[in-house]
Amino acid sequence: MKKVLLSLSIVVSVASSAQTITLDKIYSGYYRGKGIAGIASLKNGENYAIIERGGIAKYSYKTTQKEGNIVDGNFESYQFSNDESKILLQKESKQIYRHSFLGKYDVKDLKTSKTISLNNGNFAQEPRFSPDASKVAFIADNNLFWQDLNSGKITQITTDGKKNQILNGLADWVYEEEFGHARLYEWTKNSDALVFVKSNESEVPEMYIPIYNKQLYPSEMRFKYPKAGEKNSVVSAHLYRLDSGSTTEINLKNFKNYYIPNVIQTAKADEIILITSERTQNASDVLKVNTKTGAVKKLFTETDEKWVETDNVTMEFLDDNSFIWGSERDGNRHLYLYDENGKLKKQITKGNWEVTDYYGYNPKTKEVYIQTNQTGSINKVVSKVNIANGNTSIISGKDGNNSANFSGNYNYFIETSSTAQRPHTYVLKDNSGKAVKELQNNNEMLEKLKADNWVAKEYITVPNEVGDQMNAWIMKPKNFDPNKKYPLFMFQYSGPGSQQVTNSWDGGNGLWFNHLVQQGYIVACVDGRGTGGKGTKFKKSTYMQLGKYEIEDQIAAAKWFGKQSYIDKDRIGIFGWSFGGYMASLALTKGADVFKAGIAVAPVTNWRYYDTVYTERFMRTPQENPSGYDDNSPTTHAKLMKGKFLLVHGTADDNVHYQNAVEFAEALIQNKKQFEFMTYPDKNHGIFGGNTRPQLYQMMTDFLLKNL
Repeated sequence: MKKVLLSLSIVVSVASSAQTITLDKIYSGYYRGKGIAGIASLKNGENYAIIERGGIAKYSYKTTQKEGNIVDGNFESYQFSNDESKILLQKESKQIYRHSFLGKYDVKDLKTSKTISLNNGNFAQEPRFSPDASKVAFIADNNLFWQDLNSGKITQITTDGKKNQILNGLADWVYEEEFGHARLYEWTKNSDALVFVKSNESEVPEMYIPIYNKQLYPSEMRFKYPKAGEKNSVVSAHLYRLDSGSTTEINLKNFKNYYIPNVIQTAKADEIILITSERTQNASDVLKVNTKTGAVKKLFTETDEKWVETDNVTMEFLDDNSFIWGSERDGNRHLYLYDENGKLKKQITKGNWEVTDYYGYNPKTKEVYIQTNQTGSINKVVSKVNIANGNTSIISGKDGNNSANFSGNYNYFIETSSTAQRPHTYVLKDNSGKAVKELQNNNEMLEKLKADNWVAKEYITVPNEVGDQMNAWIMKPKNFDPNKKYPLFMFQYSGPGSQQVTNSWDGGNGLWFNHLVQQGYIVACVDGRGTGGKGTKFKKSTYMQLGKYEIEDQIAAAKWFGKQSYIDKDRIGIFGWSFGGYMASLALTKGADVFKAGIAVAPVTNWRYYDTVYTERFMRTPQENPSGYDDNSPTTHAKLMKGKFLLVHGTADDNVHYQNAVEFAEALIQNKKQFEFMTYPDKNHGIFGGNTRPQLYQMMTDFLLKNL
């Protein structure tokens, strides 16, 4: 112990002899960057709005000058009606889960300046203007309502909403988390009807979490959480017509109807799209509902031998009611054009690259605007593609991570870009990609970092044992000596479709990694099989065996690094959070001969404990695939642990439950394994609040200095 303390004091004294990146600086906000909040283009295509202190401001694209405030006051977010005659203003909020929250809202008429409170000033969820701007639908206490903006009258559509039993137009926990949104209703184009999903979760097993919060007796957080193989909510689709006030169930018995993750408005009156699937998520029906009659027509079924990405739907209707659809069917995510009856007209984008985001369609030029990785799997660029002739041109920077916010007429866009060497910049550009004006940069932050001897990531590839070249980055000390042996600290996430190796700015863990580099570590990250950016074959190669090939690739990467002249193969550690924590747990068990130390934060330790939609998408149910679950659980391999292991979890984690850490800890205990276990009272999956993050990262730093 004395030797450890001595070596630590030497490291600290050396590090303090020069300007360094410290945890105190990181968490004091010393390196905090600047951004532009709430960018929204106005329909005239000549102006955009942003959130500023004191109001929602209006700027000119042409001059980049502020033209005043659209609304005065301080707001968390806003939403314009389609004709921009009204604005919905969020004044306060209370978070529920990742996407859902309760909010208080006002609606202001921008022509008359009349303001009306939504839901009589009470909390509401998921408000949405009707297309004709005369109404707002919203959810309160799991029931769906609409409010007339002229009279203020509120009409209640459903009455059976009840916590932990019935939700109307609102996603349950697993839908929200895994399909990526909380709202499950939509207006028709002509504003005379609403289609919504009703979720009956009364039979879903209930999760309960003790909340301590300095109370004499802890309270309980109770919510429905369907774990892999267990019952999900029973969902149904319903049609509500404003003229009659009637609600009818939409008959989906002839179609896939186990999940209804998407409700989408078309360009035509009296129509709504529903996207549905069975429990096995390898096929999705795209259904068109006639909202006058309730009749349902299947346009087509999207299929895949493994899974269909129902959480990342691209579907935009054009003026003639044809539509653009995103699909992975040719081995990469690309866009396809269908007619209004669901007949495929053509593939819009092609190539050995992926469409990573969709921005919109310009009917005047017949161009779609997209984000792709066509300049390399670690980059993202903004492109426009002509639907008629397929001509493609990149209109953003060609390296780094570039995204866009387009003007209403597509004559301008605000480009947000970064690289590993350059933090976020915001540049106004014209349709050809020519810079008009830089709106914001982070040069001041970058200069502070450089003064503190910050180092950037370098990009390399690392082979795995089946011949893949895996994308990787590495960070080396400023005074790197290739003849010296350095300890290696590996970071990864590794979840399906994720990417940690991107040519983009990392102001989060990247600053902590710099802090570690300044303590004498080399830090590296490798995206192995199952991760995104390299096509569906690479991404979906882990199907039915989640964790198996991912950990094989991390072990292979660690062995490869260990053969490099500058890495001490006996001092390799690994760190990850959530799925990454699961991987770190596997690394210290199945990879115990390679990794000396590991840190697992909020890890899944057996996929049987995680939710239905996510887990079964990649693994099917435990009943169908028991070995896939158990053979790849670190709990199963607890007896193999050798190195130093730090397990971290929050007791109020509603996503990856504390149960995961407890079960793994018990398995380690019963195998007489020594490890460190840190619990964060009442903290959720993010483990933050007050001084929590500074304490966590100091603890992890100390653990590494002591054990690696």
